[in-house]
Amino acid sequence: MTDFKNAGELLNLCNKKNLRISDVMKQRECDLGETTMEEIHSRMKKTLEIMKQSAHEPLETAVKSMGGLIGGEAQKLGDHRKQKEHICGDVLSRGISYAMAVLEVSASMGVIVAAPTAGSAGIVPGLLLSLQQQYQLTDEQVLDALFNAGAIGYLAMRNATVAGAVGGCQAEVGVASAMAASAAVELMGGGPSQSLDAASTVLVNMLGLVCDPVGGLVEYPCQNRNASGVANALVAAEIALSGIRQMIPFDEMLDTMYQVGKRMPYELRETALGGCAATPSGCAACGIHR
Repeated sequence: MTDFKNAGELLNLCNKKNLRISDVMKQRECDLGETTMEEIHSRMKKTLEIMKQSAHEPLETAVKSMGGLIGGEAQKLGDHRKQKEHICGDVLSRGISYAMAVLEVSASMGVIVAAPTAGSAGIVPGLLLSLQQQYQLTDEQVLDALFNAGAIGYLAMRNATVAGAVGGCQAEVGVASAMAASAAVELMGGGPSQSLDAASTVLVNMLGLVCDPVGGLVEYPCQNRNASGVANALVAAEIALSGIRQMIPFDEMLDTMYQVGKRMPYELRETALGGCAATPSGCAACGIHR
């Protein structure tokens, strides 16, 4: 039976059996779910199809959110990327466009993959699909990367939280970015320890991020933070792939993130009573005048 409770155990399994994180996660899913490798592969393939659709459709046709706070931003970014003046480079420019597109689909009640939540759903597909296009990677390679991301998300849900109402946005966008960073490292040829270093780096960099949705809607500033999450994940992956080690292991950063989240005042944990949601402009956008 293949299973692991924390990142330390995961890394030991990878090293002992000379496997990637994605390989261990796939075997775990087969063993615990009492199913076949073909079945879990088919399920993840469906996940990838949904990710692609939600990342691309708003680039062609702008999608207005239910709350009316966002809509059309992804298309504007996509158009801007085609101009010579764009400054982020192709991988990041494309990644943030995809990430913001997914949030438009989510906020308009379209079909998305919660990775790990609806409010952070754009980060994993944003980065992975951008890398796939930039480096002409196969769907099979991206599917493996998604199993890697799933392992990081599983660890966060088991040992901490991915809920903004519990741990702030560091638990949603932060964990999603850690998932994306780890997956990107494996996708680009890095090893298990480098993947976990990248995930830890993300949590270091996003520690303390509050959850303050304007009007209580998962629209703004959530969409912008998904784009920022792609950038953070890309930076962390590049650092890890260069061979720079992370001082603090992922397990310790995950616990630290959880503890910091529990210490946040309730106004900064998805209640829309603080942060961006409490600004005069944020209130006015929802018809509230202070």
